[in-house]
Amino acid sequence: MLTIRRDLVEAMVKHARRDHPDEACGVLAGPQGSDRPERFIPMLNSARSMTFYEFDSGDDIRLHRELESRDEERVVIYHSHTATEAYPSRRDIDIAGYPEAHYVLISTRDPDSDELRSYRIIDGEVTEEPVVVE
Repeated sequence: MLTIRRDLVEAMVKHARRDHPDEACGVLAGPQGSDRPERFIPMLNSARSMTFYEFDSGDDIRLHRELESRDEERVVIYHSHTATEAYPSRRDIDIAGYPEAHYVLISTRDPDSDELRSYRIIDGEVTEEPVVVE
């Protein structure tokens, strides 16, 4: 189960709304082996697309080094869907390369409400999981 502080949820949703109609993306970092993220790291969607996201490769390498130096990992990898439900697309599943991470999706298709859901994606298998916001 994923437990996220309310301020981190609000930061992800705000980022998703700000980047709409393009998909927003980023990471919530935390201690290695933890299911409790502690730090919000918005990333640039280098694809600048309404239908998929892509971390800039240089930014991703810098993030990897920073996390290693702080003994942190990608507890959450998040992105938004701008016109569909918060469920991983085939492309999302194909690029999910961190089996230890929680994949959080935020749908911004409805301007009056935010749909946030979390998944584990391991070897192409998608499993939805509960999210506790505290």
